[in-house]
Amino acid sequence: MNNKNLISSKKLAIYVHIPFCAKKCAYCDFLSAPATSQMQTRYMWALCMEIAGFVEKNREALSEYKISSVFFGGGTPSIVEAHTLVRVLTLLRESLPFDKDAEISIECNPGTITKDKLSKYKRAGINRISIGLQSTDNRELALLGRIHTWEDFLFSYQLLLEAGFDNINIDLISALPGQTLFSYEETLKKVIALSPAHISAYSLIIEEETPFYQIYGDKKEGKELLECVPLPDEETERQMYVRTGEILRAAGYSRYEISNYALPGKECRHNQSYWNRTEYIGFGLGAASFFGGCRFSNERDLTTYIRLAEGKNSVCAQKVRLSLKDGMEEFMFLGLRMMCGVSEDEFFKQFGRGMWEIYGKILQKHISLGLLEKKGNQIALTERGIDVSNMVFCDFLLEE
Repeated sequence: MNNKNLISSKKLAIYVHIPFCAKKCAYCDFLSAPATSQMQTRYMWALCMEIAGFVEKNREALSEYKISSVFFGGGTPSIVEAHTLVRVLTLLRESLPFDKDAEISIECNPGTITKDKLSKYKRAGINRISIGLQSTDNRELALLGRIHTWEDFLFSYQLLLEAGFDNINIDLISALPGQTLFSYEETLKKVIALSPAHISAYSLIIEEETPFYQIYGDKKEGKELLECVPLPDEETERQMYVRTGEILRAAGYSRYEISNYALPGKECRHNQSYWNRTEYIGFGLGAASFFGGCRFSNERDLTTYIRLAEGKNSVCAQKVRLSLKDGMEEFMFLGLRMMCGVSEDEFFKQFGRGMWEIYGKILQKHISLGLLEKKGNQIALTERGIDVSNMVFCDFLLEE
């Protein structure tokens, strides 16, 4: 018997993009949009064709890996028929070796899940749910363009519990139009009372080509905002950020990444794989991958993607082989998102050079500024460093 097939030390994560939603939210710039049930069904078949073709083409290389996590993201994956999504997961299980305790997640939104769907997910082996709430205030939800109310969320959350799901993430957004520090704190307290395993707390970013950008995008240029609900000022947004950590920490949630908090042992393994630069394959419209020393991404036009996949052609639209410099930069600015920081030993193991040899001046600069700290052989952001993390990350982009 081939020992290579018995021991597979390499971990591989899988991301599956479902680009459909019931309604596009006013702040969302993700690759997603509403679609007919016929288009959804056709896309899910094309997705299976892409997976089968990729596995066949890369069978030898994939034999060295085991799947540690699968994440169905979107869009709203729970909007498609459950049997089509289960078919994709079944194909992955039949085509690739999975860890026995692989984390298998699906994103969903209130109003798109039923007892029957959840039963099918559970039987298929999905063991983690990420549900989009964003706020417990119905006025704030309406301003975001969400399809649900707080009461709708509570109904969906109860369905998850009754179906036996105990590893649930709740997504929240702060600095929303019309949001006050008090209303945001109320959201945190109401969510904590539900005892989810994981909470992702992000600050609203006004992205281009969204309805919100048309309203708020020129705010920093001093243009007057007429007849719109104002965003919180910078000081209030800052207080929301601070209170997030304080309130969640007091409730027993540990911050393990800049925007993510979890009860002990409930950290999201799939997201950790991105920050730790574990290799991953993205399937579906516009999905990104990091595999075999390359980063590549799929076709972003839905019609073109389906045509290529159905014709058993490559759906890859862009592919870049990473240089040593690229890899070292990614190691630093992705790994520093984790509260545990980056390992000097792991840096040397991956790149054959010392972290201080490459980044000594930058590390010393930010340690002296109190933005980084050395803990054993780990380098991590301090509390002050987290506040200005993007500035710190930019310093690790080496000049040519």
